[in-house]
Amino acid sequence: MLVAEKLLNPFMKVCYWYISKWDRDAEVVFLNYGYVDGEKKLNLSKADEINRYPIQLYHHVTSAVSLKGLDILEVGCGRGGGASYIARYLEPKSVIGVDICEGAIKFCKRHYSVKGLCFSHGDALNLPFTNNSFDVVINVESSHRYVRMNRFLQEVHDVLRPGGYFLFADFRPRNAIDSLREQLNDSGLRIMKEQKITSNVIKALNSDHERKSDLIRKLAPRFMRKLAKEFAGTKETELYKSFATGKREYLYVALQKA
Repeated sequence: MLVAEKLLNPFMKVCYWYISKWDRDAEVVFLNYGYVDGEKKLNLSKADEINRYPIQLYHHVTSAVSLKGLDILEVGCGRGGGASYIARYLEPKSVIGVDICEGAIKFCKRHYSVKGLCFSHGDALNLPFTNNSFDVVINVESSHRYVRMNRFLQEVHDVLRPGGYFLFADFRPRNAIDSLREQLNDSGLRIMKEQKITSNVIKALNSDHERKSDLIRKLAPRFMRKLAKEFAGTKETELYKSFATGKREYLYVALQKA
C-alpha cells in the first residue's frame, strides 16, 4: 500500500465531515482530481468556470455515450457537483446521486435545485434500487475505497438495464491495475473503451494547484492542512508524486451490459 493511501484511508470520513461542517459557502462541490487534454475547450457558464478541471473529468467520462433522455445513477456522488453538471448540461431524463456519507447527501439536497436531479443516501455495495432501473451508472474516483469491488460491480450489473452502460474512472497503485482490469472483465459487462489517463490527471492537478491551495488555507485549520493537501493532491504531496512517478495510475473504462 502506498504511503498516501495509508495516510488517507483512516481519515477519509474526517475529511468529508470537515468539508460538510465548514464549507458553508459551498465552495467545494467537486472532490475529484480533474482532467486536461488538448481538445477543444469545454464551454462552461461563468459560475462553473472555477470548477473547470473537475468538470472536464466528468465530461470525458461521459463522452463515450450520449446521456440525452436517459436515466442516470451516479454512485459515490460526494458533494454533487458531477451529478449537477450532468443534469444541467447533458440532457438526461433523470439523475440520482447516491453516497454513503449522510452529510454529503444532506448538503446536496439543500444546495441543488435542478429539474430531474435528486440525491439518496446509500451504500455502493448494497444499492437501494430494483434491478434494471438505470440506463447508465457512473462512478468517478470513488471505488478505491470499496472493500469489495466485485460486489460493487455485481450491484452495477443488476441495476443496469439490458444494453445499459457503466462509465468508470478511478486510480490504483500500478501493481493493482491488472487486478482491477480482471475485476472489470469478470463483471459480466463488456469493455467498450479503456484509457490510462494519468498524464491528463497530472496536468489538471498542476493547473488547479493554486485554487486548491487557496481553499485549504481558507477552510482548514493549520493542524488539518497537511492532510487536506494530501486529500486534494496538491503538488507537494505523496499522492501527487505517486502519479508523477508512475507508482499510481488512473484508468477510465466504459462498459456495456449485454
